[in-house]
Amino acid sequence: MDIVVLTTVVAALFVVIALAEPLAAWARLPYSVILAILGILIAAGATLLLRSGMSGAFNPVAEAILALPIRSNVFLYVFLPTLLFQVTLGMNLRRMLDDWVPILVLAVVAVVVATLAVGYALAWVSPLPLAACLLVGAIVSTTDPSAVVSIFRSLSAPRRLSRIIEGESLLNDAAAIALFGLFMGFVMLGVPDPGLVDALARFPVLIAGGVATGWLAARVAVWLMGLFGRHELAQITISVALPYLAYIGAEQSVGASGVIAVVAAGLTLNLTGPGRLPPQAWANLREIWDLLAHWAGALIFILAALLIPRLLEEVRLNDIALVGVVIAAAIAARAVILFGLLPLLTLMRASPAVERRYRVAILWGGLRGAVTLALALAVTESFRVPLEVKRVVGILATGFTLFTLIVQGITLRPVIRALGLERLSPLDQALSRQVVAVALQTVREDVARTTETYELEHDTVRAEAKQFGERLDQAVKATEENEDIQDRDRITLGLIALAGAERDAVVARLRERTVSSRLAERLLSDADRLIEGARTGGRLGYKRAARYGLAYRRTFRGAVFLHNRLGLSRPLERLTANRFERLLSKRLILRDLGGFIDGRIRRIHGRRVAELLHDLLSRRIEAVETALEGLRLQYPGHAEELERRLIRRTALRLEEREYELMREDGLIGPELYTALMQDITARRAAAEEQPRLDLAMSGMEMVRKFPLFADLDEDRLGRLCKALKTRYVNAGEVILRKDAPPRQVFFIASGAVEVERAGQTWRLGRGEMFGQLAVLMQRPRRTEVRAIAPCMLLELDEARFRRLLKRSPILRAGVRDSAGKRGIAADGLLSNTPAQGG
Repeated sequence: MDIVVLTTVVAALFVVIALAEPLAAWARLPYSVILAILGILIAAGATLLLRSGMSGAFNPVAEAILALPIRSNVFLYVFLPTLLFQVTLGMNLRRMLDDWVPILVLAVVAVVVATLAVGYALAWVSPLPLAACLLVGAIVSTTDPSAVVSIFRSLSAPRRLSRIIEGESLLNDAAAIALFGLFMGFVMLGVPDPGLVDALARFPVLIAGGVATGWLAARVAVWLMGLFGRHELAQITISVALPYLAYIGAEQSVGASGVIAVVAAGLTLNLTGPGRLPPQAWANLREIWDLLAHWAGALIFILAALLIPRLLEEVRLNDIALVGVVIAAAIAARAVILFGLLPLLTLMRASPAVERRYRVAILWGGLRGAVTLALALAVTESFRVPLEVKRVVGILATGFTLFTLIVQGITLRPVIRALGLERLSPLDQALSRQVVAVALQTVREDVARTTETYELEHDTVRAEAKQFGERLDQAVKATEENEDIQDRDRITLGLIALAGAERDAVVARLRERTVSSRLAERLLSDADRLIEGARTGGRLGYKRAARYGLAYRRTFRGAVFLHNRLGLSRPLERLTANRFERLLSKRLILRDLGGFIDGRIRRIHGRRVAELLHDLLSRRIEAVETALEGLRLQYPGHAEELERRLIRRTALRLEEREYELMREDGLIGPELYTALMQDITARRAAAEEQPRLDLAMSGMEMVRKFPLFADLDEDRLGRLCKALKTRYVNAGEVILRKDAPPRQVFFIASGAVEVERAGQTWRLGRGEMFGQLAVLMQRPRRTEVRAIAPCMLLELDEARFRRLLKRSPILRAGVRDSAGKRGIAADGLLSNTPAQGG
């Protein structure tokens, strides 16, 4: 093909892609539907032009369009890795991990159910072998959620619901393509009826190999990016190579799923990249990948659509009936997942409750597209697949895709409207009024400053200010006098606004580079949880999300297990240092929110709501400071280093701002400015390094400062430090239960616990112990101990505690004191532990 003609065709396709987006907005149709329609029209027009016998200047172009080198490998090896990789980079993984159960179950189970339903339905009504029928099921089981997700976002649907759909679709694609490769192998080997158990047994191997390959490739890529710290273009180039190398390595070298490898590589880079790359470099990397994915997604859709007339050339009447069977089976399988499995997960509290109308919209919005056509094309190109199988698979996949795009895609928005999802709820309407009122207040303040700066005519300013003030008063009055909104809804609106201000503060600190990208993502996830918690649960939901933000997670407890049982301290050191830094930044952000309540919330929702929000904010600040103080007491040196680093970051940002102003004012030239910025970049890279936290040294310092261990010498302190096990518990967690056998004693390093016995309760704080009386009395516990704040406890087993008690008069005095408070004779308890020196 002539290079000039090929270049012209490709450039023309980019023009079509550019026109499709505004056309989709004008027609109020999904973008993918417009691309598919345009692709079909282009292919049909080119075919008609050539077959009509008309000769003209456009014939070479028509020939070039129909002769484009469109092969399945182009889709699978060029476009697909780009799309999948960009989706993983754009995900908020920490929020996705909150819902990993419904995402994983829905994705994997949905693919398997759809594959089996379509496969066995086709095997029942068609002469195709079972392997070919299951291959068709795998091809049509992948879904494109872009249409329904974009509509949900425009309708202010729950963000958690959109996240679950996006995450499910990503893994849905990966699982479907892995199953496709599995059944494609059976078809090419001529195995007509594969055993279901044998087929599915190979599925985990494909996934595990892909995960390992993708993770390893991403770790190597992140290491290389770290070496190129001052070369942003080199870092971005490494990221472009990563998905393709992971895909090819998994497919060609390991024999695993390349799609799974790309997903694993993207998730790994998403988790580790923000901590290794500067914030601006990470933002630029994601922007470039957004553009690449936009082009790849549009090209894969329009090129696949060009193939539709070719794939449907040999369609027969009975093929149309088989397409109907595929449509019915696929929709039925999707309905089983949405109306059977999803409510079951909700009852098990593994998934959020999804309204029935949202589930109907998801069912009808499960469009198929380019991936389905690409997989069908791969079947038709294989010389090892029987001709009849190739023909039927191509027709069924193409017909089903056309039905979802043309019928479901065009009618999706009317279905949304019929379900009543386009109407805002009273709470959303009130929130929109609140947003208008807050925005107008900000505009009034900014306009006042601007008019003072430019010294405008007084009468003109006063006339405009009067009109604007009237509009502002109307907006505030509409917010205050809305009869549909109850007091608790006003509190909810205030909490949503407060959480939104917290999110804006995090973004501002990220722009100022006083927090790293990695830390900012964690803080933004916490703020998003607060917003969603307030929207769904009001004040209780906000409190629950705030407690979750301070809780010790499963990863932290896993790191504690590695530290206590295997002596691997590095994971716990890293997580503890991250927690330290996050709490320090969160405290600074929360302290600045009081002004937002007084300046914005009070003027809109009144004094009562503002006072309530102040009380909630004060409790959050107190909880953060309690957790931070506990860490500070344990690791005083590390706390000082973090505060020094914060000061250095702030100073660097202020210095950078001064140089920018000097350049704008012409006080320094571009050469000097470049040299100064290079110096700032080098110092900022040094300031970004997180101080190393040494748990062994910190643990020794903490034990040494414990009042109950004050009379132990250095040798005994060292042995005791090795014997003590660290245990982290969250607020509300039961540490000791009644009637449990006495086996250990606990010392409170930070936090507080509540002890309940015989209807009486008392509290213990830092430096105190509990569990010792039950150990000494050798009776089942009669008390229950519950944490009332995030706690760090030091655990000592019974044998070591008894030996320590013999050697420590201070510890024996502590036992006597605690026994006396509970009305227990201490002499009998200590009779078997005579005092010894030291």
